[in-house]
Amino acid sequence: MLKWLVWFPLKLLGWALGLAGAVGLLLTAMIATPFVRPPELKSISAARGTVDMRTLPAIERYQGRDGTALGFRHYPAAGPGTGRGAIVIHGSSGSSGGPIHALASALAVHGVETWAVDIRGHGVSGTRGDIAYVGQLEDDLADFVAEVRKIRPDLPLTLIGHSAGGGFALRIAGSHIQNLFTRTVLLAPYLGPRAPTNRPNSGGWANADIPRILALMVLHRLGIDCCDALPTLAFAVPPDSASRLVPLYSERLRSNFGVHLDYRADLAAATRPITIFSGADDELMLADKYVDAVRGFANPVSVRLIAGVNHMGIVSAPNAVSAIAEDVAKSAPGA
Repeated sequence: MLKWLVWFPLKLLGWALGLAGAVGLLLTAMIATPFVRPPELKSISAARGTVDMRTLPAIERYQGRDGTALGFRHYPAAGPGTGRGAIVIHGSSGSSGGPIHALASALAVHGVETWAVDIRGHGVSGTRGDIAYVGQLEDDLADFVAEVRKIRPDLPLTLIGHSAGGGFALRIAGSHIQNLFTRTVLLAPYLGPRAPTNRPNSGGWANADIPRILALMVLHRLGIDCCDALPTLAFAVPPDSASRLVPLYSERLRSNFGVHLDYRADLAAATRPITIFSGADDELMLADKYVDAVRGFANPVSVRLIAGVNHMGIVSAPNAVSAIAEDVAKSAPGA
């Protein structure tokens, strides 16, 4: 009996150590495995050549709560103002200095005072491809709105986001800072891995290192956050574009710049109006699935598809940006 009492706990300890070792080896292998960067997706790269970048406003900066200088561009309303404002968020890999300039300009022409931001980890904001913690992007956006309020204390603000930026805008729409905005407009939004709107690998735009992501999720469950700076997402950017585009995201940036794991939780928590615009010819998303993706929520979501427009065209094609700008300019605040 005494021998069994000694032997059995030692046996259990041996099994536990063996299991822990096996899990450790598995996680190490999953984290260490390199992933493949996709080849350039020409339909995304070509959009920049369709936009007149000569009118791009100079970059300005504000200070985040951690002291980091973060970038934005200001587009004053042209002609008679509408008494409305908009904050525009670019898509994955991009910045305020990309094709989204066409949309920001159209908003200003329609009388909407507009600010296009460089999300931290992009453009001139912070370290390319990385952030310090999940939730930092929400903090940055709240800090930026506070800066806007210093000069425009009562201006109703619409939050507009494209692609991954659209997913992030939806994340904000369901968050504790949703009341900073009267309305949210999502442009061809990426709604996360559980959405019916996804094409495989986002139509060739992104490669996610799924084994590494899963391994890091397991570590999080164990209370270990040692490796969130590792890259887990690669984009199909041109090989000579490092000066203006971000080729890789760290796990913490990937986790923060978009919806939560289940986009439906963000929709369920949103209380202000939400509208989706998408090109009917979107090559990254299944645009005809957006209506199904957002059906059945207490806060109804309006969906509008624009014929003959692809993923980048929704922020750069003249007919698309004009339709979006007119909608933002003429919709009553909060409607």
